[in-house]
Amino acid sequence: MRDFLIVGLTGPTGAGKSTVSKIFEQHGFVIINADQVARDILSIGSTPLKQISIVFGENCINADGTANRKVIAERAFSSKENTKLLNEITHPAIFLKTLEMCRKYIDSGKTKIVFDAPVLFESNSDIMCDVIITVTADKEIRKKRLAVRDNIDVKDVEKRMSAQHDDEYYISRSDFVIDGGKSIHEVEKQAVNIIFSSFFEKKEAKKL
Repeated sequence: MRDFLIVGLTGPTGAGKSTVSKIFEQHGFVIINADQVARDILSIGSTPLKQISIVFGENCINADGTANRKVIAERAFSSKENTKLLNEITHPAIFLKTLEMCRKYIDSGKTKIVFDAPVLFESNSDIMCDVIITVTADKEIRKKRLAVRDNIDVKDVEKRMSAQHDDEYYISRSDFVIDGGKSIHEVEKQAVNIIFSSFFEKKEAKKL
């Protein structure tokens, strides 16, 4: 059994989690991105993808067997109820895949891990974390970022944002909060202060 530290990084979409992840990576942490894990679990023929096609329609799967992510997103984010249905399918698979990745990193000697996960709490993945950090940003800033990043219109952006929790949901469950709406220099300063804080350094590591 080896000592290690897992940092849960979460917050609403468009807040700036990717920027914070890069800063942690520069300070020796390996990054597990929940969005990438979610893409991986929807591989051709996977059980989660089959379940999604049953719940949301067969055209959630392309002719070549790959996931039609655009259709899935449109239907899953059309209401909180549909988002909940999608989460019930994907969250258990994301949790297990992440746990498997953590084991591999730890076995290879990489003992500082950041799990970048918008749905950290909803998937119960926070139970594997030693420290939890929330990244927030003003809603208008997030809207602009999402429209550019995902090349979608304002209505679709607002639909996605309305399917998520408010800031307080994340903040009340976290050890630290970073304002991702600030300049890159300010965001970096906040992240580095956390990395070298006495609380962060002395946080007792768990055993996997």
